[in-house]
Amino acid sequence: MIQFAWPLALFLLPLPILVYYLLPAAKRDDAALRVPFFRHLASLSTTASLPNKGANTPFHLYHILLFCAWVSLVMATAKPEWIGDPISLPTSGRDLMIAVDISGSMKREDLTLNDQPVTRLAVVKEVLGDFIAQRKGDRIGLILFGTQAYLQAPLTFDRHAVETLLNESQIGFAGEQTAIGDAIGLATKRLRNRPETSRLLILLTDGANTAGQITPQKATEIAQAEQIKIYTIGVGASEMEISSPFGGLFGRRTMNPSADLDEGMLQDIAEQTGGQYFRAHNTQELAKIYAMLDQIEPIEQDAETFNPVRSLFIWPLTLFLLLSLIVSLVKFYPTIKYRLSQSSTRGLTDV
Repeated sequence: MIQFAWPLALFLLPLPILVYYLLPAAKRDDAALRVPFFRHLASLSTTASLPNKGANTPFHLYHILLFCAWVSLVMATAKPEWIGDPISLPTSGRDLMIAVDISGSMKREDLTLNDQPVTRLAVVKEVLGDFIAQRKGDRIGLILFGTQAYLQAPLTFDRHAVETLLNESQIGFAGEQTAIGDAIGLATKRLRNRPETSRLLILLTDGANTAGQITPQKATEIAQAEQIKIYTIGVGASEMEISSPFGGLFGRRTMNPSADLDEGMLQDIAEQTGGQYFRAHNTQELAKIYAMLDQIEPIEQDAETFNPVRSLFIWPLTLFLLLSLIVSLVKFYPTIKYRLSQSSTRGLTDV
């Protein structure tokens, strides 16, 4: 279906006709010049007079071209648009904000992927990417946090865009420390205007709150007041063998790479908001956690539709320019033809 964005512009269509019939004709006040020997000059002249512009052009054709050019210009001004068939958006789903820790500790290689040691963030990208790809019907947003928290993607149905932005994230982009409270606060700000029964936040981190403008406890209170349910995930292995610089009997020793993980805080955040805390010691456990989150029932929402729109003003505008060129050629063709014939006549006379 075609419609006009500015339909009132169509009222300009009869303007040339109104001007032609309603305004008085222009009066010529040319000064008279008496030439006593005019008749003698006229007898010497044969076809030396300049032809009238448009004299050889049919009157109606010339004015029809002018009017068509005007119609094309008005049509372009009215901005015609093609409106496509309505496309229905999913009528059920969740408003799901995902907050991912990209602080310096996420570069620790204590997890494996395809039997190869990789960083924690690499595992999160792999597992979380699959989770996002399956979230058909959910609005998904992405927050990345380190020393500061940043909104990387607002709530959107475009899962591919969110997954791409997640894969493009790098450790240290947001700083080396961990601002868990700021991440919760930013997610609350983005979710507070959504339906109360569908506000969810999944927060993944491997450490404790070491930065930020607001404490996790205060941010959690605000989130609870806004009825936002928070699921927290602590990621990182609990044991890791490392080589000792002393060698010998102390060649290898076992350490806990997740000693900095504040599980108590993450549990409190989840319990206070009605969510749940999960602990992922390896890639498989992290995948199972997201599979469990996948079982959350979607919430019915109001149906939404939109119509794709494509602007068409370029076509009448192009027609206007083409007709303007044709009108100019038609109007000045007799004059050009006359000048060319005079040039040819002078050339023959000189010979």
